[in-house]
Amino acid sequence: MAWMAWTWPTAVFFLVIAALLATFTVLAVKYPETPRKGILQIETTRGDRLFITLLGSAFINLVWLGFEVAPQPYALLACLVYAAAVFRWV
Repeated sequence: MAWMAWTWPTAVFFLVIAALLATFTVLAVKYPETPRKGILQIETTRGDRLFITLLGSAFINLVWLGFEVAPQPYALLACLVYAAAVFRWV
């Protein structure tokens, strides 16, 4: 796999995504959930909110890089606040 130029940060990123998917799969099986309506007025489940969080976090990081707001690790804090808001109100 040397041709893919894997780095530790890249591997950790994909491992975290895989761990999130596995965790949410176990939660869905163990604790089934009925969809709920939030601020967007659409029915969402845990998995939907995870997808919205990951997609929004990608855009937050792209904007962070584009406008050079602050050092990139601080974008993680913004993403965590965003994730908490999505899981609370969406």
